[in-house]
Amino acid sequence: MTLPPMPDLPSLPFDDDKLKEECGIFGINGVSEAANFVALGLHALQHRGQEAGGIVSYAPEAGFSSVRRFGYVRDNFTKASLMETLPGSLAIGHVRYSTSGSKGQTAIRDVQPLFAELSMGGVAIAHNGNLTNAEALRKELIQHGSIFQSSSDSECIVHLMARSFQANIPERLKDALRRVEGAFSVIAMTRTKLIGVRDALGVRPLMLGKLGESYVLSSETCALDIIGAEFIREIEPGEMVVITGSDVQSSFPFAKAPSRFCIFEHVYFSRPDSILGGRSVYETRRRIGVELAKEAPVEADLVCPVPDSGTPAAIGYSQESGIPYAMGIIRNQYMGRTFIEPTESIRNMGVRLKLNVNRALIKGKRVILVDDSVVRGTTTVKIREMFEDAGAKEVHFRIASPPTQWPCFYGVDTPERGKLLASNMTEAQMQKHLAVDSLRFISIDGLYRAVSEGQPRNNEQPQYCDACFSGDYPISPSDKINANEIELKPGKQAPLPL
Repeated sequence: MTLPPMPDLPSLPFDDDKLKEECGIFGINGVSEAANFVALGLHALQHRGQEAGGIVSYAPEAGFSSVRRFGYVRDNFTKASLMETLPGSLAIGHVRYSTSGSKGQTAIRDVQPLFAELSMGGVAIAHNGNLTNAEALRKELIQHGSIFQSSSDSECIVHLMARSFQANIPERLKDALRRVEGAFSVIAMTRTKLIGVRDALGVRPLMLGKLGESYVLSSETCALDIIGAEFIREIEPGEMVVITGSDVQSSFPFAKAPSRFCIFEHVYFSRPDSILGGRSVYETRRRIGVELAKEAPVEADLVCPVPDSGTPAAIGYSQESGIPYAMGIIRNQYMGRTFIEPTESIRNMGVRLKLNVNRALIKGKRVILVDDSVVRGTTTVKIREMFEDAGAKEVHFRIASPPTQWPCFYGVDTPERGKLLASNMTEAQMQKHLAVDSLRFISIDGLYRAVSEGQPRNNEQPQYCDACFSGDYPISPSDKINANEIELKPGKQAPLPL
């Protein structure tokens, strides 16, 4: 088989060769200065989006208040003068890394939460995920008179709510979400209610917590920890909760479907101190390393993580293999994403600005490097060069996820398929291209065993969304099919029934 030539791979800093989650969402009701709690929650969710953040609050005397800013939570929502403009006991927030809408610091209008005044009052919405029929919906809504204020797919939900004839905002939200396809975890708020809802497949996470008599909604449990809230449970796939004061009403407004939670949340996106599916993310990643050591052993002197996401898997690999674990790479914790790169020569040092090899430890050693994924492969090449320069005798890569071959359309920023290394090369070809002594990925069954208590993948009905590895899209990415950007595997064209 003749493979297409690899496209030119740009020289990018370390974090640009990783898949990016779209966003994190957080909301709380019934506490004084609710916006301050939201700011703390968003700080804990900063890993889910560093591009921008926003908070909307409500106080009877002030009405709805909104602040949206580019950059980190710590640089914006820690200022007393700003937080004083967000009064009230009810608030929601959002941190963003865009997968739809405008990229970069160009459009404050795309920063969430989105707010609108409907006929029965104001509503704010924060959305984690991606709507796969947003382009078709937008065209339809504009033809019927809707005037969009942003390029975000999430705004379709607001316009669908505005056009609904249901009697109240929760019912209008249900009505709107029955029209959309794709992945969504949504937190919404009215003057009196906090609302949380997940799509029928539960692709993106959403947690329910409690702080005293107040309820909290969050993308991850680590954000509950930061405010001292108790983790109650995960919002179930297809569930909507409407919280009014201390009352929580649950309903299931969508057609029931088998759960397809994003398996990459376990591998990389979620923080290791969060809980998913009743187990710590850290423990799951350690088990991935154990499975990887069973599947892909190699003789070596040290097991080293590519920090920080490769650390738990490297620990598991070391424990299973008996090869000593060591910090062969030291990460500079003080380099932000906004480091100025004025020349190409400085830009080529992107990885070295963030990572440095522990030379005294590495020289003359056979090293196994454990990383969470290989996307374009640019970072892998640079890390291999760094280890060779440090005098490593051998450099072996072990990857704690299967090869990433397909783009994600459900809330993850993924390069187009032609720029994914694994979509153009076999594992052996990647090893040669990256010039490493060996390269092995965990199998998809090995990943499932680590995540699912020893159970392999059910090929007839997979337990998770693993489309980035398998091409098995559980929800039809209609916009991309209509634009002829992708071709689905046979039998995968049917959209999720509503």
